[in-house]
Amino acid sequence: MKNIIIPILLLVNLCSFAQQYYTNPIIHADYSDPDVCAVGDDFYLTASSFNCIPGLPILHSKDLVNWEIINHALKNPLEPVEFFNKPQHGRGVWAPCIRYHKGEFYIYWGDPDYGIYMVKTKDPATEWEKPVLVKAGKGMIDPTPLWDDDGKVYLAYAWAGSRAGINSIIVVSEMNAEGTKVISTPVMVFDGNDGINHTVEGPKLYKRNGYYYIFAPAGGVATGWQLAMRSQSIYGPYESKIVMVQGNTNINGPHQGGWIETNTGESWFINFQDKGAYGRIIHLNPMKWENNWPVIGEDKDGDGCGEPVSKYRMPNVGKTYPKETPIESDEFDSRTIGLQWQWHANYQDLFGFPSDLGFMRIYGYTLSKDFVNFWEVPNLFMQKFPAETFTATTKLSFSVKEDGSKAGLIVMGWDYTYLSVTKKGDRFILQQAVCKDAEQQTPEQIKDIAELPINREYEAGSFPNYVCDIYMRVKVTGGGMCQFAYSSDGKKYTNVGEVFKSRQGKWIGAKVGLFSVNPHGTNNRGWLDADWFRITK
Repeated sequence: MKNIIIPILLLVNLCSFAQQYYTNPIIHADYSDPDVCAVGDDFYLTASSFNCIPGLPILHSKDLVNWEIINHALKNPLEPVEFFNKPQHGRGVWAPCIRYHKGEFYIYWGDPDYGIYMVKTKDPATEWEKPVLVKAGKGMIDPTPLWDDDGKVYLAYAWAGSRAGINSIIVVSEMNAEGTKVISTPVMVFDGNDGINHTVEGPKLYKRNGYYYIFAPAGGVATGWQLAMRSQSIYGPYESKIVMVQGNTNINGPHQGGWIETNTGESWFINFQDKGAYGRIIHLNPMKWENNWPVIGEDKDGDGCGEPVSKYRMPNVGKTYPKETPIESDEFDSRTIGLQWQWHANYQDLFGFPSDLGFMRIYGYTLSKDFVNFWEVPNLFMQKFPAETFTATTKLSFSVKEDGSKAGLIVMGWDYTYLSVTKKGDRFILQQAVCKDAEQQTPEQIKDIAELPINREYEAGSFPNYVCDIYMRVKVTGGGMCQFAYSSDGKKYTNVGEVFKSRQGKWIGAKVGLFSVNPHGTNNRGWLDADWFRITK
């Protein structure tokens, strides 16, 4: 009897696994230009981080659907240090590529202003080595390496028209055996200036069954498609074929990503969809090979070109795993900053400190005498929008001496808004600020909302410190609409201010987080102590 029961139970388990599905996006957060690699039963993902620090997030998964953020490959600082000590919106780390070779993980990325960099490690969850400048220059972006069967190492990359004056082409150069230096002049292998495949960028280089493959998006971020090229020579000529388009779906793009293969022999493709204020969110699409061409998504009409999926069966990785998304809430009970947080420029000690004291302290950044808006503020402490709809609530204590010092909760992008507590004489004023087109140096519009009590006052040096304790909340609903609220006891919240439509930043989605600033000429810096920051969905 036992011999009969065991196969039946096995069959039931297999059927149960086969009936499980995932829905896209697998990560509803801004992990732009994702790339992936597999090592055994583990999958690793990284993404663009631009000017934000720490940079190059490292995410881990066992099933390609549920992801945990485990590290950053770039801790601090981003180089050149002096340049990135100030906010450099949209600059920095563009379109990385992660690969595993002979026991080491490599990430290559392009900085369009300085060149192509590489960083590596033996364990992606621990420290990464100091970045190496593989090739200096302007305009080179989206590099991808390939270690060939004969020991040679190649690097394919694209060009940014904003820096180089050329774009829509892909070139290949040879590197040294260590993958630390380009040793040959570039050879153009594909020209997208053909009237069809304009805006070719983000190449990913692979080798399979004697063919070299370049996967690349074309047509632009919001309206483009996925292109595949193949050749039996690394330098071409390459045949090209469109292998995934938006088609009849509501998934625009679909854009740049990477091919991954499981231990069970399945092929999958991770790519992003541009969703405005929410940034570039992550999708997983099935992939198959037909006549040595990849077909990505569902090919319902059999023409060799797929469409992105909204719902699909889970990847077969041999077992099921619990649902997981990158961490969002933070109790601030650790001496290290949570992996979800980033600063808007290189971290400097006086931005603030984590602690074992049960709070995160953010010191007031002293504004310049020519201050216009928060586009110039480097110590914005923020994280990505984690979902279509969510609520961020935080418990804060603001301590200050000087008039005009303020702190609070911010939603940041090209347009931004914040709810702040500002000291005016012997009072605290609750204010909402709104700024449109911050990059264009548009001034903030600030409205007083309410007068708040001083919770504590104590002598500290020549002037007393005034303390305001407050709970703040922002509720984000469909389309990125934001409504602030506040509370004195954490139980009853009052909606305040105007509803604000969030907007993406420069190459990144809108972010939510905390800030503390002091007016120009202030000698006594105020500070904000955040007891906790909680995301609910």
